[in-house]
Amino acid sequence: MSELRKGFHQDIDTAREELVHLAASVTELIPRATAVLLDGDLEGADYLIRGDDEIDARSLDLEELCYRIIALQAPVATDLRQVVALLRMVADIERSADLATNICKAARRIYGHELDPKLRGIITAMGSQAEQLYNEAIDAFVTNDAAKAAAIDDMDSYLDSLQKQFVQAIFESHAAGRIDLQVAVQLAMVARFYERIGDHAVNIGERTRFIITGWMPEHKGADRYRQRANGTGEPPVER
Repeated sequence: MSELRKGFHQDIDTAREELVHLAASVTELIPRATAVLLDGDLEGADYLIRGDDEIDARSLDLEELCYRIIALQAPVATDLRQVVALLRMVADIERSADLATNICKAARRIYGHELDPKLRGIITAMGSQAEQLYNEAIDAFVTNDAAKAAAIDDMDSYLDSLQKQFVQAIFESHAAGRIDLQVAVQLAMVARFYERIGDHAVNIGERTRFIITGWMPEHKGADRYRQRANGTGEPPVER
């Protein structure tokens, strides 16, 4: 193996390792943010919010490493797929950290308001499912397991279901006078934050499949647009 190729594989290994470490940090954030929300832990919320700067910095460093690999090594075919997928995964992981931080910010906004057992139970379930999704997605990436990566989307359906249950429980709690409108709005946003974390885990699974097999996810919206543009589908919506 030439020194150039050896250097390329070393850089790729370094990038993969850093991505796994970064994702592990975010995976740890999910249950910690959930505990902050359930316990009304203002000190813990402040600590996690300030810690997001480190995730941002590490994400930028990893992005720059990927750009250097492309610029200096000019990868092609499977190698290029891997670098491109790593770049996309970094964005998913960094955004997931932002969402966990947003949960902590919501916890500060509803500080002092009691949540009934049903709301607390669904929050716990959403946090656990989001954490499991991330663990499975990263494990699929580490082990190059395309089948496990493909299963992440189905696992996310349960988190989507929990989000819907939580929104219904928020309406019920507000109607019964147990929470005011401000708290209800913040909790609805929290449900969305967990759901989006799950979506980013699904994206990581899809990027992993792309690395291993070259499979591209379906983009139904883009397909509909192309059909309309080609005159083979429904006409575009007037705005």
